[in-house]
Amino acid sequence: MTLTIYSHIREKLSHGEKTLALLIDPDKCRDINLKKQTLLINKYRPGLILVGGSLTTLPVEPVVEYLKQNTDIPVVLYPGHPSQLSFKADALLFLSMISGRNPELLIGAHVVAAPAIRQHRIETIPTGYMLIDGGSPTSVEYISQTRPIPASKNDIAVATALAGEMLGLKMIYMDAGSGARNEIPASMVRSVKEQIEIPLMIGGGINTPEKLRTTFSAGADIVVIGNALEKEPEMLKNFTDITAQS
Repeated sequence: MTLTIYSHIREKLSHGEKTLALLIDPDKCRDINLKKQTLLINKYRPGLILVGGSLTTLPVEPVVEYLKQNTDIPVVLYPGHPSQLSFKADALLFLSMISGRNPELLIGAHVVAAPAIRQHRIETIPTGYMLIDGGSPTSVEYISQTRPIPASKNDIAVATALAGEMLGLKMIYMDAGSGARNEIPASMVRSVKEQIEIPLMIGGGINTPEKLRTTFSAGADIVVIGNALEKEPEMLKNFTDITAQS
């Protein structure tokens, strides 16, 4: 029996294995850049490929299609809007922004997308998205029109993650945003991980191998890397080596 993407994530978690997820922005990674990135993906083999972003102006479909044709790494949609769908992907992070109070990002966009998702039977992973202050304004903060959780407020982060789990969400994604000045503090990652029983994904501001190692050590099950590898693609080797050692 073929495992779903979520079952695969849970199985790795049960064995204490960590996962590196590579985030590809369709606006920045196309044509020759996408080909180069795919060669590195096949060489160093991260655990997941995420496609999407908070502000994506170009269609995600060509990127997803190319990745599906040229690598066997699972491709998961990370949509910032219902228009960012491709039913050729292996799964979809069905993101609910539980750190904010924007109704469109809590349920509104989901209502728009749900019929098409059901029709095409793509696997959905209900995910509680939590924006954490990374020390500088980010695109996701502006686009979502929400304030991030302060990086010093571990108690608010824990309560928010617990609420998401109790609502039936299957994963928590804490994100400092693309290009964040600071990564999410290890103390916050650790505090949340100690309280929830579902997988914990962390992203934003993790632009060095040391920060990746610290985030995994704090309890992250999945770490998302994007902006750092847009600038230095070959760093993927360092990140996959650390993931294997964690």
